[in-house]
Formats: sequence, C-alpha cells, structure tokens
Amino acid sequence: MHFTTAVIAGLVAAPLALAAPSILSGSILSGGVRSAYFDAEYTINATPDQVIATTGESVPGQPGAYGVFRYGINVAENVICYNIKLSGVTGEYKSMAATATHIHEAVAGKAGPPRIAFPNPTGSDSCRTSVGCLKGPFITGITNTTTGKDQGDGFNVAQILANPTRFFTDTHTASYSAGAVRGQFCA
Repeated sequence: MHFTTAVIAGLVAAPLALAAPSILSGSILSGGVRSAYFDAEYTINATPDQVIATTGESVPGQPGAYGVFRYGINVAENVICYNIKLSGVTGEYKSMAATATHIHEAVAGKAGPPRIAFPNPTGSDSCRTSVGCLKGPFITGITNTTTGKDQGDGFNVAQILANPTRFFTDTHTASYSAGAVRGQFCA
C-alpha cells in the first residue's frame, strides 16, 4: 500500500496521537520495506539493564522485561510515528509526565528530560502495544524549572536526526519509577 505525502500529512495533522496502522504498513515499523514518508527510521531494543535514575545512577529495571520501540520520523511535518511493543512489563504505568512512555534527551548512561510522551502500550503483561503518530508541538506534562515551559516546548524531531545518540526511549511503572526498560538510539 502506498500513500502520497498529502494523504499522510492529512492523516497525521492532529496534534495528538492517531491510530495509524495504515501509515505504518510498508515501512520498517511494520516489518516491511522502508517508507519514503520517513526521513529516518529507528528500532531500539530496550532492556532493564540500561535504566538510569534521575540521580545518574544505574538502577535495575524490571527483571525479564523487554521492549522494541520502532520510530519513523518525518522532519518536514515534525511527525514521529511509533510502534511500541513491551513484553514482561507488568503493573500500572506511573510517571510525573502526561504518560509513562517517552523519548528523553540524554546520552547513554545519563538521565535527561522527556521530549516526547507517547500513549502507554496496552494489552496483557506478556504483550503490550502502542501504535500511531504524533505531530509537534509536543507536550510532555513536565515543566522545565528554568524556563517555566513544558519539556517538549520547541522540540522538533529533526533534533533526533541531527544526533540520535543523544536520545533514549523508555517506559515507567509504579514498581520501576526510573524505568522498567530503556534503550538508547544509535547513530
């Protein structure tokens, strides 16, 4: 299935998440061939041993949990499409942000602020999923104490493409507030 940029842009024009499995078909996000709509696509494997607390210390995530976060980025539209699958993540989600599933800005081994908040994956503890697209401006629900603005304010997906290793993705639960799983973007 092939969509024109105009059709896709119309589908992702809303500022909130859109259920967009048709957009994701034919791309790496659904296991197929890369879509011409995306400037870049990333697959991040998230594990509990990569979790870092806000203090900068390595802390254990949820034992046996695993996540695959697939992202497609369109810079011109400031759109990020996502296909998130979690396995072994149990219990309720919990975060100070609007949701508990994010992209944060920080290099490997460091903590950093959330820049994009995604709808939390749903389903059974053995397989939770979240699929859709978000269009900026992005709102995380966390206020930057220096600027008084949301941590997503002014963020553009082009920043990920410019230096992907400065970003990681994760999900938080009540039992694993620092993160159940975390994965770093690669160059």
